[in-house]
Amino acid sequence: MHSKHIADSPSSSQQFPVPAGPRRRSGRRRNPVLAAGALLITGVSLVALTGCGNSASGNGDDTAASAPPAGKSGGANGGKKLSKLLWMGDSIAEAEAPALEAAVKASGAEFKSIASAGGGTVVKGEGPTGTFAEDTYKDLAKAVESFHPDVIAYQVTTYDWGTAAQQSSSYEHLSEVAKNAGAELVIVSAPPFKADDFYKGHEAAIKSAPKAAKEAADKKPGQVRFFDASELWGTDRAAAKARRSQDGIHNCQQGAAAFADWFGGRLSRHYSFTPAAPEKWAKGSWTGSKVYGQLKCG
Repeated sequence: MHSKHIADSPSSSQQFPVPAGPRRRSGRRRNPVLAAGALLITGVSLVALTGCGNSASGNGDDTAASAPPAGKSGGANGGKKLSKLLWMGDSIAEAEAPALEAAVKASGAEFKSIASAGGGTVVKGEGPTGTFAEDTYKDLAKAVESFHPDVIAYQVTTYDWGTAAQQSSSYEHLSEVAKNAGAELVIVSAPPFKADDFYKGHEAAIKSAPKAAKEAADKKPGQVRFFDASELWGTDRAAAKARRSQDGIHNCQQGAAAFADWFGGRLSRHYSFTPAAPEKWAKGSWTGSKVYGQLKCG
């Protein structure tokens, strides 16, 4: 994701309130109120605090896709223990990372993000993405050496430009890198986003990337898994379910919390991992992360 999309994002009056604590660079003072019911788990649904939506389309369906009820042990299929999760992607993944880190740590595992605004892709394809991919692999090598993850999760980026063949070979290469590091790989599709002028000419690559990722995962069952995030976001970036900020691309705090809850549930289906209930992490200091200040989330 190009960093200009963060810098130029308009503010919204319908964003997840930020609790008192770490303050972002803002001249406006707030007295945020997060009621005890800010995030409610009803069976398998996460419902956000009324009036705190971050979708550009306003009111709508805020129900998350199904996930195992909080507190239930995951990994019923005998999957490996998830103790260290390494997160990868572009600026969309970067905006999801604060909530994901809080959720993973509350669940007893370690977390590290190398998601990168203005890069993050692993696809060596068209235009500048070859250079971006080289930088990503350098960051990945350093993270693997210092962090020793047992699961690497890569969110398909808006920069995964290339032919379907280039995308498939790149995802397969990533799976080999993960395997050599002693880790399994999860590839998750990107949320629907506004394809503005910056993306013109790359629509076909954006459309083919998740399909190529799934095909790469299907070739290596047990080592690579593909999570289809349309279960959570849907496919219409303008719909409330997509929880896009007013720039039509990124998410604010509520969207990040919804993603972290959904993603933890999906992980628990394949690994020995018990996701913590959102009440344990959703109202933490992560909501004051500087990335949300850059997005003017409010």
